[in-house]
Amino acid sequence: MDQTMDVVTTEEPSRPASAAPDPPRPMPAGRLRHAARAALPALAVYAVIRLIGLLTVWIWAGNVGSNPVEQLTRADGGWYLAIARHGYDGYEKTQSNMAFFPLYPGLTGALDRISPLSPRESALLVAWLAGLAAAWGLFAIGAYLHDRRTGVLLAALWAAMPHAVVESMGYSESLFTALAAWTLYALLRRHWVTAGVVCLFAGLTRPTASSLIPVVGLAALLAVVRRRDGWRPYAALLLAPAGWLAYLAWVGARTGRPDGWFHIQSAGWGTSFDFGVYTVDRGQQALVQVAALPLLVVTVVALVSLMFFVLSVLDRQPWQLLLYSGLLLVTTLGAAGYYHSKARFLLPAFPLLLPAAVGLARAGRARAGTVLVTLVVFSSYFGGYLLLIWTKSP
Repeated sequence: MDQTMDVVTTEEPSRPASAAPDPPRPMPAGRLRHAARAALPALAVYAVIRLIGLLTVWIWAGNVGSNPVEQLTRADGGWYLAIARHGYDGYEKTQSNMAFFPLYPGLTGALDRISPLSPRESALLVAWLAGLAAAWGLFAIGAYLHDRRTGVLLAALWAAMPHAVVESMGYSESLFTALAAWTLYALLRRHWVTAGVVCLFAGLTRPTASSLIPVVGLAALLAVVRRRDGWRPYAALLLAPAGWLAYLAWVGARTGRPDGWFHIQSAGWGTSFDFGVYTVDRGQQALVQVAALPLLVVTVVALVSLMFFVLSVLDRQPWQLLLYSGLLLVTTLGAAGYYHSKARFLLPAFPLLLPAAVGLARAGRARAGTVLVTLVVFSSYFGGYLLLIWTKSP
């Protein structure tokens, strides 16, 4: 990661004769080992919670005669697998797989080719490793802004969300969350080149990078106006949108129209932006009619997400996190289509969980443990329900 430039003075500050010289800074490998040791509790808690969820799915699937690996790679996972195996299809199809961004299926295909794993196993391994990377990033942000306990609880809460089973599926949410978390952490530390590079890869992962790129761009512009950190903010400005724009340009060239990707989303997948009219209408239906459990949960998650955004503002969360969460809420809840998946689309909005993580960190271990156990039980059950009872995508 790039570091801010040290201020150079004309003369060395005086030091007592008996004082020992400053210890040398550790090498990058040493800093990485130290950071990994610090994050180990968060990674362990995250892994245990997700293993409980996976074990629930495994046992449930065995009882109903279903293949858990196939269930963990169904729906959108099948589209990603097809891209990993055969590449992108032609534009003439009703639902073109060019709607899916390339980094996750690209990593899956690469692992499939160099390892003895099957394509489905490769997809799951990439997602599981990305989930650990995301938990590490969440811990880093929580610890940097508050303390280590808050960082651990932030990772734990993300692992125990109602739709957290998606973090263990052949989906791209875990990978995008990891890249978004480390981008925002780099921004908070003013590591501009790192933020730009990681954001570039986030832009190759999910279209929701449109909520991350403006955050990097605005932070870099402010640094340029204030003449801080030399050339590095300029690099972030150029790098951050490059992946997202490059993929949209490629799809535009393949389809023969500049708005090719947006046309695919609208014409093939029925997704458009209507400023939340569709979301409000479907939410009202879920609350006043006999609705399926996932639709009720999505409605509750949407309402709670808005509540936590307000709490984040009241807590004076760093503007970078607020802007990222706010843009994700707008683009997710403001879009028409796929109401049953909106809670899953909000999984990368992890800064919304910071008020809860801070509150639990101050509540004491017994209270925090009671809340977490309850969330894990429901998350594990609901994850199994989404895969083995619910017939649509999570």
